[in-house]
Amino acid sequence: MSAARPGDPKRVGPYRIIGRLGAGGMGTVYAGLDSVGLRFAVKVVHPAQADDAEFRARFRREVQLSGRVQGPCLVPLIAADAEAASPWLATEYVPGPTLDRYIAVHGPLAGGTLYAFATGTAQALAAIHAAGVVHRDVKPQNVVLTPVGPRVLDFGIAHAADGTSVTRTGVLTGTPGWISPEHYRTGTTGSEGDMFVWGALVALAATGRAPFGAGAPDAVAYRVMSEEPDLHGLPGDLRAVVSSALAKEPGSRVTARAAAEECVALLAAQATQVAPAVAEPTLASDLVTAQWDVPTEDDPGWRRPTRPSVRLIGIAVAVGAAIGGLAGGVLALQPDGTETTSSSSRPYADGSHATTAAMAPSAPPTAGTRAQAGPASSPSPANTDADANEATISTWRAARRAKGEAEIETGSALGHDIGIGVGEDYGYIGEYDVSYAPSRREIYIAISGPTVEPYVVQEVAENACSTLAMMAGLYKDLPYDEYVLVDNTAPASPVIVWEDDFRANIGCITQAVDRSAADSRQAPDWRPTEEGLAAARIPSVDKREIRVATEAVHRLFADWNANSRLLDDPRYISDENTSIGFAPHEGVMYVWATKPEWDRSTREQWGVAAADTACQVVLAESRAGQGWTYSQYAVAVLDGAGGTEFLRWGTATDCTS
Repeated sequence: MSAARPGDPKRVGPYRIIGRLGAGGMGTVYAGLDSVGLRFAVKVVHPAQADDAEFRARFRREVQLSGRVQGPCLVPLIAADAEAASPWLATEYVPGPTLDRYIAVHGPLAGGTLYAFATGTAQALAAIHAAGVVHRDVKPQNVVLTPVGPRVLDFGIAHAADGTSVTRTGVLTGTPGWISPEHYRTGTTGSEGDMFVWGALVALAATGRAPFGAGAPDAVAYRVMSEEPDLHGLPGDLRAVVSSALAKEPGSRVTARAAAEECVALLAAQATQVAPAVAEPTLASDLVTAQWDVPTEDDPGWRRPTRPSVRLIGIAVAVGAAIGGLAGGVLALQPDGTETTSSSSRPYADGSHATTAAMAPSAPPTAGTRAQAGPASSPSPANTDADANEATISTWRAARRAKGEAEIETGSALGHDIGIGVGEDYGYIGEYDVSYAPSRREIYIAISGPTVEPYVVQEVAENACSTLAMMAGLYKDLPYDEYVLVDNTAPASPVIVWEDDFRANIGCITQAVDRSAADSRQAPDWRPTEEGLAAARIPSVDKREIRVATEAVHRLFADWNANSRLLDDPRYISDENTSIGFAPHEGVMYVWATKPEWDRSTREQWGVAAADTACQVVLAESRAGQGWTYSQYAVAVLDGAGGTEFLRWGTATDCTS
């Protein structure tokens, strides 16, 4: 990421712009953050195109079409506004180098990674073509090598920005060497042209050379149209499918679907050679991830948004039965000013919970004053060894270093994400040492560096919880539930300052909220009905309802699927099983997922996540203007056989509870 320039927008739609990711002939790509800190690539059209009514019509049509594309190894469209003064669209941000940059630094791909690249990119194009979209701008700069596989960028946007293949001045568009023969000859573009360039991409990935060489554009064009590709160095079992893709005649080329199927078979054979004990075939998405071996890279230019810090030092936390369980760990202060921890899930030996022992200080420190931890000889209750269930300094010292890929990657992700989250924007630069206690299912994060304020601890906790939830989604067998923060800024007297269950803490809330109580937005005077849901399932013809539902479902996909990257993950939702509709006679927006396989825990998580999105969307639209008749929302799970379970519902008056 590069810094924003004078004149760059501060906001585009709901996204706060924090820098630039790139620029091209049609627009500028900005780094954007949404209200909760998720990263997005926000592409804004140049003014020259924005003033062109014909361009706007093409852009609008193609954005609508592209919004339907979902599949493996794609970066889906999240939101767009073709009616804005400067039309824009937003996709998820994916970290990693583009193919050309990776090859320039590391050389060509090899082994399982090469076969995973061929498989993933072919699957992506198959999904694009199945939706009736032609990419028209496949090239090394539009393929990102992320830590979990290749990702194809800008599907459908190239021909949204360039409805014909020849500009009004008669200049052929495209990148020399990444244009099909028929595109050169007649300007024709189609799915066959995408496959020609796919073949060239795989050849480049395998050899480090463009198959038709480099040089003057006209010389490259001649070789593309008249000469055979240079495939020297391409593995023999890939040569047939790549050669078919590079056929001069469009009708002779392999389709994306057929190429994906063939590459999956080759990838499975590669996996079997590496691990011959595997007895059953693995799903293609699993194979791509399992065989992928590209180092994790991220842009340190990203910073999370600066948010007001919630300093719990001066907040009296309710005691005893008034709090059934906190939604997330919170800092608790003993009357003497020492810090202890509260946990939402850890019971004491006597059956009580850490949350019921939280006490407010008799004289709260002022903002910026650190509550002093007790000396090692007189530890606070959270640091004693009296209760075997509680984390202590002794259990932290006994924890070991990372072993195996899952732990190593988890430690790396924690260090990176926490460092970014509480770095210069929060005025704290520290070090974070991660260790593991598998028998206790605990991950310890020791904070070293300058004296750490309680609000910084809270921010570290939020970052740690979010990162661990993500890693648990990537590594299904990660055998940990709890994370424990240790203030080691004074090595002679370390103290535990936070402990929480990242699996149970839905949304990684780090405020004193009663998790056991019903949703405070849950309206007592009404309930959603089967009749209302039936009405909501009737397709709407109201443009405003369609727009709101589309925006809401894209946001929900992005939030919920963030930890479910693989399509075979039972948590994964898509437009095939998730819908949003409206019941006009009730004034209710319904959100439902047909997921009979979900267990109770997943349903509860879904209820919380979908209710939060629904509340914010309904409230925002209510405030946007007159004529919006929906003030309530309901979330349900359907079993596919006529059964419905309503999980959450409420009135969108305050979405912060």
